[in-house]
Amino acid sequence: MTEYVVLLPGDEAQWENAPQADKERMYAIHREFAQALEERGHKVTGGSELAHSREAKVLRTDAEGNHTVTDGPYAETVEQLTGFYIVESDDLDDLVDVCKVLARGEGVIEIRAAAGGSGS
Repeated sequence: MTEYVVLLPGDEAQWENAPQADKERMYAIHREFAQALEERGHKVTGGSELAHSREAKVLRTDAEGNHTVTDGPYAETVEQLTGFYIVESDDLDDLVDVCKVLARGEGVIEIRAAAGGSGS
């Protein structure tokens, strides 16, 4: 099986200010996604909703090897990485099709094979 990472970029400010009912609808979409993956033979091996990027630490190394640690986020953008799934699958086309469940709520989804190509 090939290991894929399903990346979920999003607007953290929008999520933070969303009413609880909207958040519950989104969590229901994620439960539907997980169920569809299982039913179609894909295997979730990891993943998580991520803490807000303001809680991140960013480590930078310059050409001389000196390290600087700053508070996040890494970049000033409207969208940040808000969560991810790690999925083992033999069928990328079907995985993309199942990710359409998430796209109803997330809008943009990135699916990328892990370097090395296969899972354990």
